This record gives sequence, structure tokens and C-alpha cells, in this order.
Amino acid sequence: MISEATVAQFEPGILRDLPEITDISNEGLKKKVIAAWALALSQTRFRAISEVPPWGGPNIFVIKRGSQADHLRGVAHLAVSFANEFKTSWPEVRIDKDIVLAGALCHDIGKPWEDDNNERWRADPSICGYPSIRHPAYGMHLCLTAGLPEEIAHIAMAHSPTEGNAIVRSLECTIVRYADNTWWRIAGVCGLLKPETMTQQIMGFPYSIRQTDLD
Repeated sequence: MISEATVAQFEPGILRDLPEITDISNEGLKKKVIAAWALALSQTRFRAISEVPPWGGPNIFVIKRGSQADHLRGVAHLAVSFANEFKTSWPEVRIDKDIVLAGALCHDIGKPWEDDNNERWRADPSICGYPSIRHPAYGMHLCLTAGLPEEIAHIAMAHSPTEGNAIVRSLECTIVRYADNTWWRIAGVCGLLKPETMTQQIMGFPYSIRQTDLD
């Protein structure tokens, strides 16, 4: 569990970095998302989500500028857009938009801890392995510890192909998984990622990179 004092310490920065949290309609879920992120940050050197380096994995899909907050917000925007499209065009579908939004905002909640321990693990993998625990598995642990519903913990764990392709994903997790996948690959071909952290094997298709106005 996490103390109210710790949540109060981190809450202003969490809401500053992830303002979309206020769009969650369920007040209880909203509070638990904030508590989960406060727990995640409190276990690391990071005092804010905007301090966490922007990468998809260690030395994979590294963004040229910005932070994990930018990625989380982008995935949330895409995931909610996917949900809205299907809810609007096909009103009979049943998608829990609160779960989609909260899941998108929490899908990489394990990254601060993974980043904080990456160098230690890499120094001697014979001790704990490398990585000892990837961010999806640790993210699931954080979500459950903070009292988030199982549906959100499932998204944190199964959004990644490494962990998620071995199980059946929920509808909301499938939406977040492909919003995440889409965000990284479009960011890559838009020229927003460091090219040395992209390969055809990782991208999954032949690609070209367009120069940005910052190049």
C-alpha cells in the first residue's frame, strides 16, 4: 500500500504530467491511478513522470526529446480515439472508455523502476538476470498493490508482445496494445526516434525516416 502523505507529495506533478487523468469519469479509478503512479515514482530516484527517460525498452525506440510522459499521453490519445471511433460508428459495441484511458496512462507504469535498476542488472546478470523483471510485469505488481482493478493490471502486463502474446488480451488491452505499437512506429518514421535504436526487426517492416524540422 501507499500512504496518503506519499500520494499528496507526488499528486501535483502527476496531474501536471498526465492531465488526461482528469478525463477519467470514475472518481475512485482516477484516485487509484494517481496513487499507483505515486507508488511507482516513490520507489525510484524519479520525482516526476517527466523525469523518466523516453524509451520503449533499454536502448530501443529512444525518443530524441521529451519524456515518458509524452509517450504515455500520446498512447492515451490514440487509444481513446480508437475507442471513440468504434463507439460512434458501431454504437452496439461495449468498450469501457475509463478502462481504456486509465490503462493507457498506466501501461508503462513499471518503467521508472526498470530504468532505475537497468545499470545494476546489466553490470552482473548472473545475480538477478537482465532484466530481473521487465516493466510490464512490475507494472502489473504496482497496479495491484495500489488497488487498481484487475483490468488495468492486465493492460500493464499484457500491452507488450513479450508478455502479452502468450495470453488472450481483453478488448481494452487490445486497444491499448495497438495504440502503443502504432505510436512507436509512427514516431519512428516521423523522425522522432534516434535511428540507431530502430531496426527493421524491431519495427516489423521495411521503413524510411522523414527528417523533422529539428534535423
